[in-house]
Parts: sequence; structure tokens; C-alpha cells
Amino acid sequence: METAGSVAEESAAVRRQLINVAYRLLGSLTEAEDAVEEAYARWYGLPGDRQADISSPGAWLTTVTSRICLDLLGSARARRERYVGAWLPEPVPDRAGRGHAGGAGPTGPVDPADQIVLDESVSMAFLVVLDSMTPAERVAFVLHDVFRYRFAEVADVLGRTPAACKQLAASARRRVGAARAPVAATGQADVVRRVKEAWEARDIAALVGLLDPAAVMAADGGGVAGVALRPVEGGARIARYVVAMAEKAPGLELRERSVNGVPGLVAQRAGGVMTVASFHVSGGRVTRIWAVRNPEKLRPWAGEG
Repeated sequence: METAGSVAEESAAVRRQLINVAYRLLGSLTEAEDAVEEAYARWYGLPGDRQADISSPGAWLTTVTSRICLDLLGSARARRERYVGAWLPEPVPDRAGRGHAGGAGPTGPVDPADQIVLDESVSMAFLVVLDSMTPAERVAFVLHDVFRYRFAEVADVLGRTPAACKQLAASARRRVGAARAPVAATGQADVVRRVKEAWEARDIAALVGLLDPAAVMAADGGGVAGVALRPVEGGARIARYVVAMAEKAPGLELRERSVNGVPGLVAQRAGGVMTVASFHVSGGRVTRIWAVRNPEKLRPWAGEG
């Protein structure tokens, strides 16, 4: 006989799984939480006899959540066309073992950011590649390759045959390439620390030495925070740009933080988070920088100061 505690734990585990699936599908914690809430609303809207006929509520909720995400991905292109500047996935912090003001007590609401399992499938590099896929490719790949759902289950979400879903996942897999390879956290942490030190010293030459000559930096301000609307290309140009930005923002402090499970930097001023920067490092140099400044995407970082 199930106890109230075991039922609650099972329910929490299902919700955590749904948040993790939806975040990887959408690249947005806010949208992921909305998709999960919509799935639960549909579940509670079912007649009692219909609920009783469903042998695995968790599987049903996963299917419905994935379909909701698929619909959102289908409309994303139109939404992105209205977006000012580059659109980047919403970064999530790693609060494991640190505690934070926004956390919930035993009976309070749980911050979705605390539910995300931080692994290579949520690194910014990986999420950016996911965003380049078609909606069907992304759903097939995330459900099968990341969460190990059978293609028969994926087919139920996509309304296609298992064979077609297998082809979609294979196509997505080719897009992923090196982005899925785990980053050596110790090596990246050292490079990121040196970037921080060079930035604090306003040492352009040191920054150029840490950046790949072909490095690219993309910034997401959402039309609210000031950023370069187009990617900044080239290590030297990026070095000059970030130092110039620092000169225009007195009182800004950089802190080393885990961003989507990978060493990154958080820029703060007066206790508030202004920018979250994620890096891709290869051969001991930074090849990509993703800087999120859109305040709407920085809500999970409240209290990180």
C-alpha cells in the first residue's frame, strides 16, 4: 500500500522529469514550467473514469508535455522574427549545496531551476545546437537520445512512424557533432578564471591570447539590455568589445559560477545579476561566448550575489 509520502515523492519525481524534458525541448525555464502546468491542467481536466483507464499517468504527462512543447517549437520561428537581436537559451544556475533565498521549504513552491539535472545535454553549446534543429528533430532526439524513450513512444508524440522518428533522431545526431562531448570542467574553469582576471585588469592583450582568433560572441538583451545586435567575430574584436563594455559599467563585478553545469561568469552590480556568460573552450582557448543580459531570462539567478 502506498503511503502519502511515497505518492508525494513519486509526484515530485514525475514533475522533475517533465521540467527536465521541457527545458531541453524549449531552452526556456519559463516556457518549460508553463508547458508542464498546461499538461497537469489537462490531466486534472480528464473525467475520473478516463484517468482510471490510464495505466501510467507519468507517461501520459510526458507525452502531453512533449506535444505542447512541439506546438511551441512550431511557432517559435515567428516569435524569433520579432525578437530583438540574438535569441539564446535561458541559463540556469547550479545551487547544489549552496542554498539560496529563492528556495522553497517543505511545503512551498519549488524553483524550476532547482529541478534541472545539469549534464552535457543542458550546456549552452548543446542547447544552441538543439535550437538549430527542426521541431520534430529536436523532439525525437531529446526524447530518444537524452531520455532514452523508445521510438514507439516518440512516434506517439510526433504522430509519425517509429522508423520516421528514428530517421529524425539520426539527422539531429549529425547536427550535434562535437557539442555533446563533455567539456573538461577543470580545464575550462582555468581558462574562464584567466578570462576573468584579464577582464578585471582591462588587459586586452591577455584576453586576445585566451580567445581563439576565430572566436564568436553572441549576446541576448531581448531589446531591453544594451548588447551588440549581431555576433562579434574575432578574438581581438571581442577583447576590445568586452573591455569597452567594462569601462562603461563602473562597479561591475565578475564572479565564477557554474552556468548550465559548465564553468562560466556572472556579472553583478549592486547585488543584482546583469549578465550570465557561458563559454565553449577548445584547445585551451575560448571559441564561443554566449552572454545573456535579457532580465526576463535572469530571474533564476536572483540571490546569486
